[in-house]
Amino acid sequence: MADPLSHFNEEGRARMVDVSDKEVSKRTAVARSSVTMHTDTLQRIKQGQVQKGDVLAVAQVAGIMAAKNTAQWIPMCHPLMLTGINILFSDNDDDTLYIEAEVKTTGKTGVEMEALTAASAAALTIYDMCKAMQKDMIIGATYLVMKSGGQHGDYTIG
Repeated sequence: MADPLSHFNEEGRARMVDVSDKEVSKRTAVARSSVTMHTDTLQRIKQGQVQKGDVLAVAQVAGIMAAKNTAQWIPMCHPLMLTGINILFSDNDDDTLYIEAEVKTTGKTGVEMEALTAASAAALTIYDMCKAMQKDMIIGATYLVMKSGGQHGDYTIG
């Protein structure tokens, strides 16, 4: 288990963890989120009939940009050179659009926050692009599905 106080210095103040002595390894993280909406809103997204444009294309770019810029708005995250980002969308013929973000790097620290940020930004972008049609969309739980690599090993939900 990780040291729960690793983000605090000797004075009890926040600090960025020093990863200088960690080994470089291949790291991957996958996060998911969702947006629940009316059936007609989801159909318009899937058919490309949203006035603001191609919702999924814009959300995909937003997720990629968010992953690349995670360290700019999550204070203790290290700026990382990401080697791959993929955002996938699906629905199970219900009223929910599911988002999965996979982020990869080769480095000294993991990409869990980048994957979570990508999934969150994609969900927020979907909401933003469709809010004129429906304001009561619900952004669902955003969570880490899996991570691999690093000192603490692999993790898979459930």
